[in-house]
Amino acid sequence: MSCRGLIFFLFFISHLLKFSSSSAVCINSGSGIPSELETPLKFCSYDGKACCDVSEEARLQIQFQELNVTDPKCASLLKSILCDLSDDQFSAKLFQLTSGVRTVPILCNNTLSVKSQQPSDGHSLYFCTKVWETCGSVSVINCPFESFLQDKAGRDLGFLTSKVRDVVQSRRSFCENFGGTSEGGKVCFHGEPISLNNEQTSLLPKGLCLEKIGNGSYVYMAPHPDGSNRAFFANLQGKIWLAKIPVEGCNEILEIDESKTFLDISDNILFDTGHGLMGIAFHPNFSQNGRFFLSYNCDQIKNPTCAGRCACNSDMNCDPSKLGSDHGILPCQYHCVVAEFTVNGTSSKPSLAESANPSEVRRIFTIGVPHSGGHAGQILFGPADGYLYLMLSDGSYRDDPYNFAQNKKSLLGKILRIDVDNIPSTKEINDMDLWGNYSIPRDNPYVKDKELAQEIWAIGFKNAWRCSFDSERPSYFLCGDAGQDQYEEVDVIKKGKNYGWRVYEGPFLFHPSESPGGNTSASSIHPIFPVMGYSHSEIDKESGSASIIGGYFYRSMTDPCIYGRYLYTDMYAGSVLVGTESPESSGNFTSAKISSRCAHDSPMPCSFVQGSATTPSLGYVYSLAEDNNKDIYYLTSTGVYRVARPSRCNYLCTKEKVVGLENNKPHSSSPLREGFDFLQLFFFLTIHFML
Repeated sequence: MSCRGLIFFLFFISHLLKFSSSSAVCINSGSGIPSELETPLKFCSYDGKACCDVSEEARLQIQFQELNVTDPKCASLLKSILCDLSDDQFSAKLFQLTSGVRTVPILCNNTLSVKSQQPSDGHSLYFCTKVWETCGSVSVINCPFESFLQDKAGRDLGFLTSKVRDVVQSRRSFCENFGGTSEGGKVCFHGEPISLNNEQTSLLPKGLCLEKIGNGSYVYMAPHPDGSNRAFFANLQGKIWLAKIPVEGCNEILEIDESKTFLDISDNILFDTGHGLMGIAFHPNFSQNGRFFLSYNCDQIKNPTCAGRCACNSDMNCDPSKLGSDHGILPCQYHCVVAEFTVNGTSSKPSLAESANPSEVRRIFTIGVPHSGGHAGQILFGPADGYLYLMLSDGSYRDDPYNFAQNKKSLLGKILRIDVDNIPSTKEINDMDLWGNYSIPRDNPYVKDKELAQEIWAIGFKNAWRCSFDSERPSYFLCGDAGQDQYEEVDVIKKGKNYGWRVYEGPFLFHPSESPGGNTSASSIHPIFPVMGYSHSEIDKESGSASIIGGYFYRSMTDPCIYGRYLYTDMYAGSVLVGTESPESSGNFTSAKISSRCAHDSPMPCSFVQGSATTPSLGYVYSLAEDNNKDIYYLTSTGVYRVARPSRCNYLCTKEKVVGLENNKPHSSSPLREGFDFLQLFFFLTIHFML
């Protein structure tokens, strides 16, 4: 065998080992293997296979009673941890036996990692935080966390204190010692028995291949409604261009003439950091009616047509005259606007139009915001219902001091849903106290309560930046919601649900520095916690700054190994983040960072991050976008990048189709099948290099 043959053979063996499935291993069982229970366990409520029997369970029950926990919520959590020690068939992995004996399992601490198990609810992804907040101040005798309670001289403090907070001063310190994630062959405990299966342990893609097709800096892209390879690109200043997108891999660049705009409304727009043209949405029947809508910010002082009611009013216990200026900006000087435009009259039919009428058809929605903070403002038409969804931030830089996001009378910090096809009369608009020319869908969640804002679809957002409907499952409506100091999140949006801000920032309780508008107690709401997300320190450990960019479920066949996964990113770091739902349609997501490379035959050369010859430097990422072929784009400060075929970056994807076999959806594939494909490939390569 040649040296090259030996190297390939060893490489083949090392990869073969990756396809072995995780095995159940006990920590307290003599054989280390779980056994079938003859009698179901009653105290721990286990059935099927477990690592202890009825007599062992009786010992656990006595141990639990000796803890003498009076708080029922804490008692429930500690019971689950004790039961997991001896009963869970994956307890050896949970307790990291290779690194020493632990008295508690690894408690799930975040979502930005590959996890093997799936919890039944979003909050359990942050089980460590839940344990800290629930049990930190509860008196416990012989607490199971006592292994940590050692002073610097090695003296056991377990009997000198009965509260975790007496020794561990913060949630961060507690979760650094007891928290963790499921990666590197380990699993973490989320409060329920662990379940591993082949589908859930499928390998992540090796990385994401990108090709650069344009140098322009755009904040939004919308595919042409006619289904062609054209798309509209917009910048924050208020200019929109119609461009032709080249076929992937053809070595051509984006055809866009920036001297020829489709529409320019820059004279009407407030442009600065966080303000400008926020969104474009084409009517579902654009090909027949030529209607489209823009969302933007305007300055009432500079633009006399920028006029509307102020969101700070007596209904909100907010008096704009008492707010004072914000960085020199008066209360409600800035407005969020949705306006209707048309291409009618510019061509024989809408699909042929290369420019739009510059005059607004009508002002759909206008609201004055009390502070000069970011205003979100994306607009989307629901693919199933045809209604217009509008994302509004809480309108503040910090803290949402008037608690707008939790106030159901306020439209700030909400996702709205309105009907732009049935416009009421002026009298009806005034009688219904609407904010513009639209009507209320009859099935909106608060339509029957006249005291609440009937436009609301969901509440509890800080600054929802980039939302999308899954093109294959319209009921999947996901939004990235920017955090303040701790956490960036991805939420699955449902009718009438509360997503927590400013009671919570992600999974963490939030404590505003000031709250003249009052507070909402955590016990009074039933928040929906993020399905994916990350803390600021996970993106940039030095500055801690981060701002999430929501993305899309990838539905293109260009990279079949990404197919069905959710792509999103962060504005500052340019990280490629991938969310995986497993099982499909379960609502259980895991999230991970993966690498990215610039295609070796990219139509335009990429610049690279310092110290790397392959990782493209994206600069700031403003948005992700999707075209009519379902290919995904990264709109950045350094240009326009498109997800390309993995082989163009020397990534191995066994599902990648040969040229001419596109347009087929990937076959469902288990890790066993992927492993078989991998074996065939490496047997071929090994034999080739041995000859």
